[in-house]
Amino acid sequence: MKDLLVMKFGGTSVGSAARMKAAGELTAEQARRRPTLIVVSAMAKITDLLLDAMKYAEAGNRAGLDEAVQTLRHRHLDACRDLLAADRQEAAAAEIQELIGDFERIAGGMLMLGERPPRSVDEAVATGERLSALLVSEFLCGLGVPAAACNAWEVVVTDSVFGNATPLMEPTRERCRAVLLPLLEKGIVPVVTGFNGATADGRPTTLGRGGSDFSASVLAAALDASELWIWTDVDGIMSADPRLVPNAAVLSEVTYNEAAELAYNGAKVLHPRTLAPLASRCIPVWSKNSFAPEKPGTRIVPAISAANGARAVTSTSKVALVSLEPARDTLLATHLMGRAMEALARANVEVLLLSSSSFRQSFTVLVRSEELARALESLEATLALELAHGYLAPIQVDEDVGLLAIVGEGMRGSLGVAGRIFTAISKAQVNIIAIAQGSSELTIAVVVRKDGLERAVRAVHEECRLGAPAG
Repeated sequence: MKDLLVMKFGGTSVGSAARMKAAGELTAEQARRRPTLIVVSAMAKITDLLLDAMKYAEAGNRAGLDEAVQTLRHRHLDACRDLLAADRQEAAAAEIQELIGDFERIAGGMLMLGERPPRSVDEAVATGERLSALLVSEFLCGLGVPAAACNAWEVVVTDSVFGNATPLMEPTRERCRAVLLPLLEKGIVPVVTGFNGATADGRPTTLGRGGSDFSASVLAAALDASELWIWTDVDGIMSADPRLVPNAAVLSEVTYNEAAELAYNGAKVLHPRTLAPLASRCIPVWSKNSFAPEKPGTRIVPAISAANGARAVTSTSKVALVSLEPARDTLLATHLMGRAMEALARANVEVLLLSSSSFRQSFTVLVRSEELARALESLEATLALELAHGYLAPIQVDEDVGLLAIVGEGMRGSLGVAGRIFTAISKAQVNIIAIAQGSSELTIAVVVRKDGLERAVRAVHEECRLGAPAG
């Protein structure tokens, strides 16, 4: 379809009736000009509320479950009353009650079983997005803009990795053309749930936390959209976190690769997998602020003409170093590393950094804190014999660390960049624990002590003049 615009609204951008109204008005403005499809997240904090409710159910805590469901109900019924005209409220409220009833049914099953089956969790946790899609579509219809709430499990086909599924592009493309294109051709705005999909045989899945961005890019690619706009609560992609660096600046343009690296290493603007489906079709992406839509935001494109040195620095303190070291020379380190990587892959754990020592035959991986327990469980199970017989020293874990990553296409072949970065960190009296740089020279990753992370970020931002005007 020619000139199709896909827009995604994050949790804060639909976090209240007022924000849903703003999102609806932004959508209506575009829909009157060209074909438009939007993807919506759950209201802010609702996904956490749903997950907590299911934990209460698993633990047999009926009171906790009931309280969470009441909070869910009140928040959405209040939004319904504040958002919609009186003549639309009754029907919408009935649909809200029906969706929440579906959630209660699933959670009730968990209460009886005393467990949370992954498939059931994926079906239930998407309730937040379904409620958002219902409310926003009803508001659009009230503005005179035809809209229809669409559950993404009807169009996004995924594998069966519950909790972190991967979309399958060709069947998704077929479903999108069968379900969404007819709506668009009739001038109807599809309001699609973010974050969720379903297997080819119809089992509900989710794409992992923050997966609404990913959903939007999958749909944009499947429908050959002309643009994707991602609405958040920040002005765009910045040279650093402004909470850490007061003079951080919005970058007018970044490449797909730069944006993906920043997201992967801790930046909050995009889901790490967002840009992958768009690259082969060169679909441009805008990161915009729904609270200040007049600001231009950041344009994300395949390549930029001027890329000189580092562009941005990002950081995260929610990481842990996991170290493995053979206790005997008979254990080949490369074989150990291979088995360890397989164990982490099976547990669906992302390795943010890998550093090794050639003499001691030891190596260290950096993982996200939320994935640490899963990583250790898989490593200990895979290497149980080596640990039991003393061929492998006990696995060491260090959670008192933070990661900063310096990103920029222009670092390729630039002399002295790494030296300047390390010198700046040293001058800030921060010790470097581990470093890594990929063969693409796009990112330099540095692990430091957690208490020195913020100083290191500020030092690198100043040394590399990040966010400063060119020239």
